[in-house]
Amino acid sequence: MGLVVDIKKKLGDFTLEVQFETRGNVMGLLGASGCGKSMTLKCIAGVEKPDEGRIVLGDKVLFDSEKGINLPPQKRKVGYLFQDYALFPNMTVLQNVKCGAGTIEKAKKYIKKYALEGTENLYPDQLSGGQKQRVALARMLSSEPRVLLLDEPFTALDNFLKSRMERQLMEIIEDKDKDINAHAEVIFVSHDRNEVYRLTHTIAVMEEGKVVDISEKHDLFRTPKTLASTLLTGCKNISRLAEDDKGYKAIDWGIGLKGEKYNKEKYLYAGIRAHDLRIAKTKDNLEYAKRDLDNNENVISCELVREVEDTFSVVIQLMPQNLENKTEYSLITYETSPAEWERIKNNIDTQNITVIIPEDSVIWMKE
Repeated sequence: MGLVVDIKKKLGDFTLEVQFETRGNVMGLLGASGCGKSMTLKCIAGVEKPDEGRIVLGDKVLFDSEKGINLPPQKRKVGYLFQDYALFPNMTVLQNVKCGAGTIEKAKKYIKKYALEGTENLYPDQLSGGQKQRVALARMLSSEPRVLLLDEPFTALDNFLKSRMERQLMEIIEDKDKDINAHAEVIFVSHDRNEVYRLTHTIAVMEEGKVVDISEKHDLFRTPKTLASTLLTGCKNISRLAEDDKGYKAIDWGIGLKGEKYNKEKYLYAGIRAHDLRIAKTKDNLEYAKRDLDNNENVISCELVREVEDTFSVVIQLMPQNLENKTEYSLITYETSPAEWERIKNNIDTQNITVIIPEDSVIWMKE
């Protein structure tokens, strides 16, 4: 079926200007708070009106500024799960679900399906967070939408409940032909890269009202194209680049940098993920690293700044030695398991740590 979105809307000093299309898979919108993700969904749903552009669902035009088309929300067949669920406070659970289902009989069917039996006569302020979300899901899916818009649906839930609801949402998406139109489009909005990675197939990265990168999720995390998408996908090590006669220099780390793509394009930034770094901890590794260290390429001599214990890993913060101008990007983050870090510490001098940047792990960014 496909959903095509090409719209522009100005809100004070902020301009939303997004273009993307979905083709039957689950699309994720990933971006920081205030970048325009929720406003994009509201425009698709018809809650907000764009200033110009088009929104087309299959062969049905939902909005076209030039032709004066702007279908009301109830005619768009869009299911919208708001961050706060937007339940009607003066209606019972049964009445809320009936707003989507249309009939009492159908509403009762969805109440049973989402394990809400016994809550039919309760009001939203008498429900737990998980119950509210299930009521919102039942109301949305009972309307048999052609588009599902999921706006940060786990924000208000604790970790345990979030995990349960995420599994339920996965089941709905994976087996959606039993609940919704088999060809329905799904757009999932979040600022949490892990949520988006788990639940979607294609990810559009938004920054300041625009889509700056859009790729299949594995490609996006492996080779993000912009600084914004690299940061949002969790890369903790970034340096500005400067060209010299040998190639590129990582300004903020004070070293030359080689990589598989460095000589093919014009790049402004380079990155390396914390788990892709290597620390030379044996004689063989040190001899291997010394060759590049002498050439000042892809190897950094660092001193330990601090160790930070995460739930299941250790985050090691390192500062390059002999760096004339330290910047906000100079601090290097390495992440590994607690057991591996203990093994490494037993074989190195923590005030003179040799960090290796594998050439095939460098992320090159044009903007």
